[in-house]
Amino acid sequence: MALRRVAIDTHHENVAYLHRDCAIYRAEGFKALAKVEVRANGKRILAVLNVSSDPRIVQCHELGLSQDAFERLGVEKGHPVTISQAEPPESIPALFRKIEGERLGREDFLAIVRDIAAHRYSKIELTAFVVACNRAELDREEVYFLTEAMVATGRRLDWHAPLVVDKHCIGGIPGNRTSMLVVPIVAAAGLVFPKTSSRAITSPAGTADTMEVMARVELPFDELTAIVQKHKACLAWGGTADLSPADDVLISVERPLSIDSPGQMVASILSKKIAAGATHLVLDIPIGPTAKVRSMPEAQRLRRLFEYVAQRLHLSLDVVITDGRQPIGQGIGPVLEARDVMRVLENDPLAPNDLRQKSLRLAGRLIECNPDVRGGDGFTIARDILDSGRALAQMNALIEAQGSRHFDHHHPPLGKLHFDVLAPADGVVIGIDNLQIARIARLAGAPKVPSAGVDLFHKLGDTVQAGQPLYRVYADFPADLEFARQATQRSTAFALGDASQMPHVFVEF
Repeated sequence: MALRRVAIDTHHENVAYLHRDCAIYRAEGFKALAKVEVRANGKRILAVLNVSSDPRIVQCHELGLSQDAFERLGVEKGHPVTISQAEPPESIPALFRKIEGERLGREDFLAIVRDIAAHRYSKIELTAFVVACNRAELDREEVYFLTEAMVATGRRLDWHAPLVVDKHCIGGIPGNRTSMLVVPIVAAAGLVFPKTSSRAITSPAGTADTMEVMARVELPFDELTAIVQKHKACLAWGGTADLSPADDVLISVERPLSIDSPGQMVASILSKKIAAGATHLVLDIPIGPTAKVRSMPEAQRLRRLFEYVAQRLHLSLDVVITDGRQPIGQGIGPVLEARDVMRVLENDPLAPNDLRQKSLRLAGRLIECNPDVRGGDGFTIARDILDSGRALAQMNALIEAQGSRHFDHHHPPLGKLHFDVLAPADGVVIGIDNLQIARIARLAGAPKVPSAGVDLFHKLGDTVQAGQPLYRVYADFPADLEFARQATQRSTAFALGDASQMPHVFVEF
């Protein structure tokens, strides 16, 4: 059969297309959603079969492949291909045992993760694995085995340095762009800090989305390596590095289901960091009423699980529990968050102080990984680097090395349309719903539309008067603006009341 590229994004799932009147389809008895094996030029992929009656999608003599599947097979359109019914992945018996609630061993997880990374699992099988691991929560040994397997199935970087640092937040806090400040501060202190970050999945911006406003982030691996060797750091998208590839496949199922179990979270984060070559990691766990982690006991349980797995994998880990009661910074969305980052780097009076202070403290913890730095001195060193302009110079060097997009943060290209959300009454801001404010920013278009998002005018503890703007919503398209407006009418995400009603949180800094 002749190969045809079907321009459909199936999001990490290989999909094959046959015409209903195709002779092979009739002869072999293929069924829609059956798993098939496609071979060409010595390569093979497994795919889920879709059947079409429309010759505009695929003709009788053709086999169509979705975008991802076409790229994985790696041959030109029109190339001869063969198709056959696929054998089930070898790890299916282990998957069934996990569905039954059994505890799995090292070889079981390695087999499952290998099949996942090779795209041998359908979305249905992936969902079964994710739900089974969530329902019968993994014990800490299983989390270790899962993490180890995820590292083993992808590339593992070696920077040929005794000390390679990284920083990660478990997420859930809008505007929390500390990595883009921590990286230039710590690199300016002389530490190797290759930061490979993800794009947003359910948030209004990821680190890669925000950095992309200012510079290229999709860098070939050799170019990324050269930048780190010259500048000791990078701020790049991690998708080109093939780090823990099974994690990206699992995330494509976990996020739509809103499943983020502790075991899978630990495996996801630590596998990526270890594969990226980190020797020392500072991990940020925010807690708050609308954060991923809602209480200190829950945070401490998660900390212990992270520490156990990190210790088994010989990764030095420093967990920091932080204030997650509200967004960090003023802007939510790629352009707005990039503006905030540059204001902090330039020591601008308009810079959000909460973003500055949190970044300095996290950077200080990483600087103290250097055995030549005395414990407790990291914050002062970080502050001096930021205040002196060395961090700004480091960031500008990274932007130029990665390919500057000439972002003007003094006049950021914000959405052409906007509206203000007003306080309904006098009062003190006693609550900001992280989930709702993030949802409003996404409905406005972020991160797909970088100029869209939410610009906060007030934070917890601020006194406001009726009719005073709480925040401004930016969008580029009327439909997006209207979706966001409707969301704010259902809930503004702000709660007003008396100062005594403001939630308290006990954090480490």
